[in-house]
Amino acid sequence: MRPGIRVQLLVALAGLMALAFVPLFFAVAGLTQSTLQSSRDLAARSLGRAVAAHVSDARGARPDGDLTPLLNAEIGYAGLSAIAVYDAQGVLRDRAGEGPAAGFLPGTVPVETERTRTVDTADGRAVEVLVPGRDGSVVAIVRTDDETVRAQPLVRLVAYYMAFFALALLVFTYMALTHVIVGPIDRLSAAASRVSAGASKLEVPRGGAREIAALGTSFAEMTRQLRSEEEALRLKVAELEKATEELRSTQQTLVRSERLASVGRLSAGLAHEIGNPIAAILGLQELVLSGGLTEEEQQDFLRRMKRETERIHETLRQLLDFARPAAATQDSAPIEPCVPREAVDDACALIRPQRAFRDIELLQETDEGGPLVSLSRGQLTQVLVNLLLNAADAIAGKGRVWVRLKHNTSEVRIEVEDDGPGVASHVHDTLFEPFVTTKDVGAGTGLGLAVCRGLVDGAGGMIHVERGAFGGARFVMVLPAENLSTGSKA
Repeated sequence: MRPGIRVQLLVALAGLMALAFVPLFFAVAGLTQSTLQSSRDLAARSLGRAVAAHVSDARGARPDGDLTPLLNAEIGYAGLSAIAVYDAQGVLRDRAGEGPAAGFLPGTVPVETERTRTVDTADGRAVEVLVPGRDGSVVAIVRTDDETVRAQPLVRLVAYYMAFFALALLVFTYMALTHVIVGPIDRLSAAASRVSAGASKLEVPRGGAREIAALGTSFAEMTRQLRSEEEALRLKVAELEKATEELRSTQQTLVRSERLASVGRLSAGLAHEIGNPIAAILGLQELVLSGGLTEEEQQDFLRRMKRETERIHETLRQLLDFARPAAATQDSAPIEPCVPREAVDDACALIRPQRAFRDIELLQETDEGGPLVSLSRGQLTQVLVNLLLNAADAIAGKGRVWVRLKHNTSEVRIEVEDDGPGVASHVHDTLFEPFVTTKDVGAGTGLGLAVCRGLVDGAGGMIHVERGAFGGARFVMVLPAENLSTGSKA
């Protein structure tokens, strides 16, 4: 989980204060210790000179043996650790001191030379002061490390102050961020969540910075506009759904109308084909009724009448199967995918008995098996029958018509080609639009190919016309293969 804005700002502020205060603390501590040490060194030098001068003055009034009590009396005053008296040649005469500090007193010193130097004794850092006199020199050793120890509480106080100030600044920053920025943003986020859950408007949070308030006002205005556009979009969607439903209903009506028109054309062609079997049946019935036939002749005539009757029945059944199923069920039942080869066989079986195909050679070139397509058997048969009847009209009842079926794992390709004059160039681009026809007035409605395209488009396929290999028209229909395992298109 990513940290919030408060945590990020506080971490950044803490890092910034660490960068600022830590070097400052060490600088203050170092400067304090250095200043105190310098002050102590200066005081130690002044003290050493004063003590050395006092001893030199007392030395002139007393013998050397009487200086020992005086020297011992000076030890310990203001950090004085050791003191020694030297003769005019710089040789040690007498000394006094605290413990090992006296051991740091030199045995000889330069004559008539004043000096000050820093020495490190067993008790710590000290200053050695050499002061020359009339009767000899005096050396005093004064400790200077006491001030460093005294500086530690001051340095610790500075550290406590910086830590308290940093903590107070972080707490103040946290509260200020909560009140001015984070709180209003959280309330704005909660208001936006309520809008996404269905609230009609966004409530702008009160308080906070001016920019946050302006942001909330902008969000509220944006929400109002989005709600308004959403309502307008709902109305448009409802209108589109209504228009789509009307178009679907109109399409279904066109499909049924074109199917009935195709049935009428088929019926006209089948009337002559059915008339011949009926005439044969009537003639055979008269021969049977006239009598005088042997038993074998009567059985033969009855078998012939049965065959003719079955021929008529099969033709009528195919016609009814073509006319009824899709029209009766496609408005309510889902489309059941079909095997394209079966629809091609049905269409050819319906077309071959037609008078228009008596002098036409109908050739089938179909692959075996193949995948399913998202068109019902009746719908695909309707499309093929329409294309075949158009081909028969185009070649005026004489010539050849090819029906080809090819497929692979992803699509099925069906072609209907004739060796007629082809499609005129002025209607080539609009051939599949409603009411566009090349037939004479009264011979066609111009809806057949539009219905065919609607059925093919609805199945996710496409249909177009091109020039055939023999100069005629070739109608090509490509349908996506249906995936049997998932029920989706490949």
